[in-house]
Amino acid sequence: MKIVLLSGGSGKRLWPLSNDSRSKQFLKVLKDPQGQPESMIQRVWRQIGEAGLQDSAYVATGKSQVEIIYGQIGNDIRLIAEPQRRDTFPAIALAATYLYAMEGVSLNETVVVMPVDPYVDGDFFRQLGQLEGALKDSGADLALIGVQPTYPSEKYGYIVPEPGSGADRPFVRVAGFREKPRQEEAEKMIEQGALWNCGVFAFKLDMLINILMAYELPIQYEEMLKRYGSLPQISFDYEVVEKANRIAAVRYEGDWKDLGTWNTLTEEIDSSLIGKGIVSKHTQNAHVINELEIPVAVLGLTDVIVAASPDGILVADKALSPQVKDMMKHSDQRPMYEERRWGRYRVLDYRRYADGKEVLTKWIFIAAGRNLSYQYHSFRDEVWTVVSGQGTVILNERELTLSAGDVFIVPKESRHSVRADSDLEIIEVQTGELLIEEDIVRLELKWPEIVQLCKASEGSH
Repeated sequence: MKIVLLSGGSGKRLWPLSNDSRSKQFLKVLKDPQGQPESMIQRVWRQIGEAGLQDSAYVATGKSQVEIIYGQIGNDIRLIAEPQRRDTFPAIALAATYLYAMEGVSLNETVVVMPVDPYVDGDFFRQLGQLEGALKDSGADLALIGVQPTYPSEKYGYIVPEPGSGADRPFVRVAGFREKPRQEEAEKMIEQGALWNCGVFAFKLDMLINILMAYELPIQYEEMLKRYGSLPQISFDYEVVEKANRIAAVRYEGDWKDLGTWNTLTEEIDSSLIGKGIVSKHTQNAHVINELEIPVAVLGLTDVIVAASPDGILVADKALSPQVKDMMKHSDQRPMYEERRWGRYRVLDYRRYADGKEVLTKWIFIAAGRNLSYQYHSFRDEVWTVVSGQGTVILNERELTLSAGDVFIVPKESRHSVRADSDLEIIEVQTGELLIEEDIVRLELKWPEIVQLCKASEGSH
């Protein structure tokens, strides 16, 4: 059995903490068993490890999330990165060709696809193996996990079983699906055995490979990458699930939540205050999540979420908080905070002048033992001021030490990298006429290879 975790999206449902580069699964607002901050993807990856399934797991993601996934999970995780954002059918198709062509996975292997951020207990992952048995015993094309509803929710989709199905088997046959019904409809469906659809499904690898062949789409990974931009931008549900003739569902009776909005997420946050701030005793059922260095005070409010980050500040009634996505959908502000495999950065200031010149100031943190890629920029000059820590900088093949108080000038087109010997903080001031994150040409990622590349360049002069 292989597991493909879908890590996509760039939604604003948890704005201002979530943005185009840091989606909800990366927010460290939960707690691990030791009481340390933990993101949804870290929680799921830990639970998959506890179930002994990490060696069988892959993460399918967009290239914009590769850095933050490596930073939160580690470099050993196996990623399948979309060259551009499409939808779940292309993403799963790309993953299938990777398993088939690059990993040599058997066509008879069961592939389980699931979101990277469900809020469940560990038993959920230990029960994934039941999907394999359900496929075999039912003869179905797809097997789903359906959650036993605890109340008639209007927020979830429902799996509708065939009447009388599953009385003597560990699975039910699926008659159809119903998206977000009204409460009265949900109550009737639950009485008839309907289950919440949690977006987890399994199939034999040959099913999807055969679909790709029927559509005259590539089944070789490299060719799929080349043609990825021409694939239909459609969900797997519409393209495959709704067209399948035989679907089975395994019932899961444990806890399950989709923590996709502030009102549901705060139900699982055990502290009313994260970050600097004060919540008065006259305040009830309020949560403050503050990533800024200035304090936030809340006095006498009830049922509110206050979230503050470099991207903005949200003050909302919890019941209305799901509307923040629509409220912010036209905002095109660049992300002001990002996590990378080497650490993180925060935009401190950005200005654009009448003559077209831009100035952007960043605080950069590089964790001890990590390094920036060996890179250059085409449109900007940079000035670095080292605030704390020690490390090594390579600038146009010259290797130099750096420590607190040092200032380095990095003109555009200059090849450069930094390695932190201890935790390193740098203030970077960029100047130019086009200050965008995409203005990075990476020549090498790993420090030993960067050093060898520089030595080879020196020897060729």
